[in-house]
Amino acid sequence: MDNSSTDSATAGLIAGGVIVYCLILVVMVAVFIWIYWRIFQKAGYNGALALLNLMPGFGSLICILILAFGRWPIEDQLAAASAGTRMPPPPPAPPPGTSVTSP
Repeated sequence: MDNSSTDSATAGLIAGGVIVYCLILVVMVAVFIWIYWRIFQKAGYNGALALLNLMPGFGSLICILILAFGRWPIEDQLAAASAGTRMPPPPPAPPPGTSVTSP
């Protein structure tokens, strides 16, 4: 076996490995963005804030800070919904030792 065929086979393996690595990396980034998109939507924010993760170095830190310390819009919506429909307090629990069950 001559040296040039070994070198070309090695180069082919390296190129294939780089392509597979890049594809896996792109899929991982896409899944990561999709997960953050869903989290931002469930919190009541615009899902496009997940694209901050594409900023190298501190993009995901900004996302975490927004989620940790920001006032979630969903909290305001839930507070407004519960203010309009006040629920009566639950009935008191029966005293211990009785067989009375609440309806």
